[in-house]
Amino acid sequence: MFDDNGSFLLATIEFFIFCAWFMCLFWIFGDLFRSRDLGGFGKTIWSLFLIFLPIIGSLAYLLARGHGMSTRAMEAQAAARARQDEYIRTVAASDTGRGSAAEQITSAKALLDSGAIDTVEFEQIKAEALGTRPTTARS
Repeated sequence: MFDDNGSFLLATIEFFIFCAWFMCLFWIFGDLFRSRDLGGFGKTIWSLFLIFLPIIGSLAYLLARGHGMSTRAMEAQAAARARQDEYIRTVAASDTGRGSAAEQITSAKALLDSGAIDTVEFEQIKAEALGTRPTTARS
């Protein structure tokens, strides 16, 4: 297949160029379908252009819409970050379903001051909120 070292080097370079071009096509298609300012008809035309004339189509896309590719990628990353942060906030807030330890202790102290619970119950609630064993309180 390879009759000398030059043909192997040429085949290696061709393979590298093919992989780089294929990766470029993936980036272009990702940007094309991520774009919100382009309608369905425009995306269809660009897709057909990229499929039937791949090299000319990719160069034309990079010239026509390449300036906004980084902007759209950064917007997508910011949106993903916002969704992740919101998810983390909801999971962190509902870890026990009863609020934070400080809120639990504050509400228990208000109940103790109003006379609704006694000192032993207050210590149990405080221990549960802090995740420790309750201490026996002596009245």
